[in-house]
Amino acid sequence: MHITLKETAAKMLEAENLVITTHVNPDGDALGSSLALYHMLVRLGKNVEVLVDDDIPESFGFLPDIEAIQKPEKESYPADYLIMLDVSKDRIGQVLNKCQAPIINIDHHRTNDGEADFLYLDAEKAATAEIIYQLAQELTVTPDSAVALCIYTGLSTDTGNFRFSNTSAFTLRAAADMVEAGAQPHVVSEALEKRSFKEVLDRAKAMETIEMAMEGRVAGIFIDNVLYETLDTTEGFIDGVRIIDGVDVAVLMKEVEPGKCRVSMRSKGVDVSVIATEFGGGGHVRAAGCTIEEPLVEAKTKLLEVISRHI
Repeated sequence: MHITLKETAAKMLEAENLVITTHVNPDGDALGSSLALYHMLVRLGKNVEVLVDDDIPESFGFLPDIEAIQKPEKESYPADYLIMLDVSKDRIGQVLNKCQAPIINIDHHRTNDGEADFLYLDAEKAATAEIIYQLAQELTVTPDSAVALCIYTGLSTDTGNFRFSNTSAFTLRAAADMVEAGAQPHVVSEALEKRSFKEVLDRAKAMETIEMAMEGRVAGIFIDNVLYETLDTTEGFIDGVRIIDGVDVAVLMKEVEPGKCRVSMRSKGVDVSVIATEFGGGGHVRAAGCTIEEPLVEAKTKLLEVISRHI
């Protein structure tokens, strides 16, 4: 059931106990949006838990109260509502089974499956953080420095630090408002750009797997499970192929378990959300992802076959 942002806020205001969650393999928008909403609801006197069924990248340790995010280790989490941000039901892992509450879903992905009890979807927004920025007004909460930093992080990361084509005038106005409220852009950029010496070496190893296809219009990093198990992170790896001259579709495929590959795609023209949807994934026109339950070689072959039909 689609609802307005005002109706979304009303449901949160009437509730006492709320659980917030987002997708596995969380990014800056997922984490920033979740923590921004957490801070706002706590200020309104709500009992709030934030659950993510995955590890949190250390690079996001600068986010205020990042330790509030827990894995769903208890048997159950009673709540008036389960609030899903930046995600559909199929990508929140164990949280879906452990919190049997009506679902409020806030998202900006046009591939959202629409299966939540209550859905607010705005596919015109560059990030879910833009919606949380608007939601603050409906909740009559003035963002403090903590909320501002979290929202700014979501805005920045989902727009490639305001470099991607999804960056709008609205995005920049929201970012400016968050800076005025106390967000410090250099804190975000320095934290997310910082890499350990091992991570730099890891990226060099991953870059050795680059393959070009379709006369240079597609480039991919293909990491098998043996290599994947030696890496601390793959954050930002896809940017190393996205910038190659002539490349339209950039791919990062990593075999996270034997026979299971996670895929991220970035595009300058091709609608990669359509490609991801064919494998049960989703996302945006220019950025999308999916999981392919195949070994690396087979998964790569199937993915490139689908890309070739759309490029």
